[in-house]
Amino acid sequence: MLRYALLFLASPALAVTQDDVLQARLLPGWRMADGHYMAAVELVLAPGWKTYWRAPGDVGIPPSFDWKASGNLGTAQVRWPEPEVIDSAGMVSLGYHERVVLPVEVTPKGAGPVQVALAMDLGVCNDICLPAHLELQGVLEGAGAPDDEISAALAKVPQRVSLPLTCKVEPIKDGLRLTARIGVTGVEPVVVFETPDPKVWVSSSETRVEGGGLVSSAELVPPEGAPFALDRSGVLVTVLGAGKPVEVKGCPAG
Repeated sequence: MLRYALLFLASPALAVTQDDVLQARLLPGWRMADGHYMAAVELVLAPGWKTYWRAPGDVGIPPSFDWKASGNLGTAQVRWPEPEVIDSAGMVSLGYHERVVLPVEVTPKGAGPVQVALAMDLGVCNDICLPAHLELQGVLEGAGAPDDEISAALAKVPQRVSLPLTCKVEPIKDGLRLTARIGVTGVEPVVVFETPDPKVWVSSSETRVEGGGLVSSAELVPPEGAPFALDRSGVLVTVLGAGKPVEVKGCPAG
C-alpha cells in the first residue's frame, strides 16, 4: 500500500503559478525479485508546457532529487525515458511535454517498508518559465503490482550498449572541445555528452554522418572557464534518433 502527499510552492507575484500548470504523484509500482522496488514519479503539465531531461541542452533547468528525509532508503536511481528534441528559436533543449513518467529504482537500506520522502526541484516552461518545487511522500511495502505506465516508460529508457567509439579532446579558451566518432547511424541523430562533474556546462552537439558512422562535437566549459583534465571514463554519450535510443559509458582516445 502507498500513501503520498503533495506540497506545491509558487510565487504569488506571478500571474501563472505552479498549481496552474503542474501536478505530480508517486506511483508505487512493484517489488522486484532482488528486493528492490520499481516506483515512479509522474509529472502532468498543462497543455503546451514542458519540463526538462537530466541534460537539458542549450536552455532549461535539470531536475534535482533530494531523498535524504526518506526512511530505510539505501539508493534511488531515476531511469530517464528518451526525451523530445525541442527547437525553440534556434535554441535546442531536451525534455518532455505535458506528461512524463520517471521510473525510480529504490533500494531499501534494510528489512521492512521504505518511507519515501522526495523533495524535487525542476523548471517548467511555455512562453514563460517557472521554478517548481515538489514534495512527495509515500510508503513502499509488500509485493505491489505491475504498472503499465511504469513499464512503458522503462521501455523508452536508452539502453546501455557497447559501440565503436573514440574521442578526441582539444583545449579551447574556456574549456575543452570533445569530438566523438561513433559507430552508429540514424535519421537526424542527436548526440548528448555528459561529464562526471555536473558543474561543467556542455553545449549542444554538432553531429554529422561520416564514413558509415557519426562524428559529433561539443564544448565543455567548467566554472573556472579554462581547460581542465577530463575523466574520459566517466563521460556518458547518448545517441537519439538512431532507432532505439542508446548510451555508451566512457570515451576512449582514438
